[in-house]
Order: sequence, then structure tokens, then C-alpha cells
Amino acid sequence: MPSSLLPICISDLRLIKGNRAVLQGVNLRIYEPGITVIMGPNGAGKTMFLRCLHGLIIPDQGVITLGPLTVANSRDEQAMVFQQPVLLRRTVLQNLAFAAPGIAKTDPRRLIQALESVNLTDRAGQPARMLSGGEQQRLALARALLNEPALLLLDEATASLDPASVLLIESLVKAQSARGTKVILVSHDQCQARRLADEIVFIANGQVAEQSPAEQFFTAPQTRTAKAYLAGEILF
Repeated sequence: MPSSLLPICISDLRLIKGNRAVLQGVNLRIYEPGITVIMGPNGAGKTMFLRCLHGLIIPDQGVITLGPLTVANSRDEQAMVFQQPVLLRRTVLQNLAFAAPGIAKTDPRRLIQALESVNLTDRAGQPARMLSGGEQQRLALARALLNEPALLLLDEATASLDPASVLLIESLVKAQSARGTKVILVSHDQCQARRLADEIVFIANGQVAEQSPAEQFFTAPQTRTAKAYLAGEILF
């Protein structure tokens, strides 16, 4: 079943930080289920855009709707995984229980199943912040998926992780997408984008420069900036 938060419609989204216009009139429509990968050079505004979509940052201007809902009204149906995991000073299992208290009371077996899905069952009683970087990120993803979000946002969630953790996280993301969750992720990794993306949104200079099916983007990008980015040129 397609996500209840589609279509995602963004109109004239603008954000200023200090003296810099980070987002300069982002206009975007995402209609299709599956995985949308956001790419672009450093400083293009990708992370700020994702945070606006999740409601962590209030833009200076613009309108965001997710299906029939505003950002504020959709928060319970969203989950976000950050580049640096945000974990509580509790055990691995307690981190899951805190994120989903209803599940912890009515169906605690699901917490164990969530740990099994990320190969952390044997770490259940350990302090979450003592896990390795890859283990912490796997826990963060398991926690995000517990409530079966309609929209999953990931901001460079596999950056600098070991290959085994990257492979596991990617497989979980693909499986969640297949179950109907709309996935939007930011990635600098072109190989990862080729593996995961159904659609690419290319952001440059705080604006959407290109939006296209993934295969088309990688084989025939339409803008000079996207061509330069894929060629490995340094963009400012």
C-alpha cells in the first residue's frame, strides 16, 4: 500500500541561516512510492531541506504538505535517522522501549525482533552508547522502524560505517520501502544511490536543479551542474 503521506508537495521553501540563504525557493513534488535519493554538492542545502521536511527546522517561507497533512500534523507518521546516531543513556533494549512504549507494554517480543533484524540481540543489555558506530546506527534505524512510519528520512545514515553495517542498513531500507514506507535519503555515495534509488532529486545552490528517475539521472543528466557532479568535479 502506498504511503499515506504522498504526495509530498513543497512550494517556494526558503531558509536563511545567519547571512546565508541556505534554501532559495525549493519547489518539489514527490508522487511516487519507493526510494528518493537527494544528492548534491556540500553546502547545497540537502540536510536543511530534510530537517524542514521533518519539522526540526521551521523555514522562513514556503509551504510543505505530506498527503493531506502539514508537517506538524505528520510527525507521528515520520521517522528520521541522522548521520550521527542520537541515542539515550540507556541500554540497547531500553532505547527501543522508550521509542515505542505502547509496543513495549503490549508486544515486547517485537522489540527483540527489531534487535534481531539489525543483528543486535546479544547487545540488548549493554549501554547503547558503548556500541560501535555501525552498531549504533543499526540501533537507530531499528528504533525508527518500530512504529512502521509512513515516511522514513535518512541523512547520510551510512557515512563512514563498516561495509557489513552499510549492507544491512540498505537491505532494511529496501525492505521497508517494499512494505509501503516512502523513503527519502540524502547520500553523497553515487554507488549507494545507484543501488537504492528509484528517483533522484539533485539540489544545488539551495534549489532543486533536477528531478528524474534514477536510471535517467545517471545515464543522461539534464543539467550542466549534475553532469559536473557525476563527473567528480568540485562544485561550489
